[in-house]
Amino acid sequence: MCRDRCIALQELASPAPGPLRVDFGAGGMRHRRRGGNNELIGRAVGVTGQRTPGLLDATAGLGRDAFVLADLGCRVRLCERNKVVLELLRAGLESAAASTDDWLLQTVGRMSLHAGDARALDAQALCGVEVILLDPMFPQRNKSAAVKKEMALLQRLLGEQDNADAEGLLDWALQQDVARVVVKRAARSPALGGLQPSHCIRGKAVRYDVHVRRALD
Repeated sequence: MCRDRCIALQELASPAPGPLRVDFGAGGMRHRRRGGNNELIGRAVGVTGQRTPGLLDATAGLGRDAFVLADLGCRVRLCERNKVVLELLRAGLESAAASTDDWLLQTVGRMSLHAGDARALDAQALCGVEVILLDPMFPQRNKSAAVKKEMALLQRLLGEQDNADAEGLLDWALQQDVARVVVKRAARSPALGGLQPSHCIRGKAVRYDVHVRRALD
């Protein structure tokens, strides 16, 4: 569903996966609507029929989890500091915003993109944020199953995230005035920074470690 501005990342080595792009209208994203693993992340951030908390996705990547949460009704602010991934994400949001699909328009209308490290956001940018979502990319997630080719390409682009950097991001998140911090992890990975969460929402491949700070409004 690429329209006015479509950019993609293509690996030149042979054999190589197809181009990596952000397409929120693709069949895979439509399949993820309100079902399966989506419900795990919704439960982790505290979405209910009456509550859709404001969110900051501090490690947005390709924006897929953020899109799922926006589809559930949350207003989501996305932060991405890698310039290449940022442009892929920006192009995907612009393409969806240019669509004639009401579902896409309404969903991306609840998403806003911020360039750079989430820790550089000022108080105004954090206003209304009740939940911070973190998804550090670690190689541990790849040991139990083959990573999709496009995700392997993304990992090579981003590089291995330093433990200290990810732990520093969690420390920062826990210092913010939010109701909870949610960390996405591989199912068998240790808790980030050794900090035990208040509770976990578990799936077969991933889990969400939930650090509760106060009750959601």
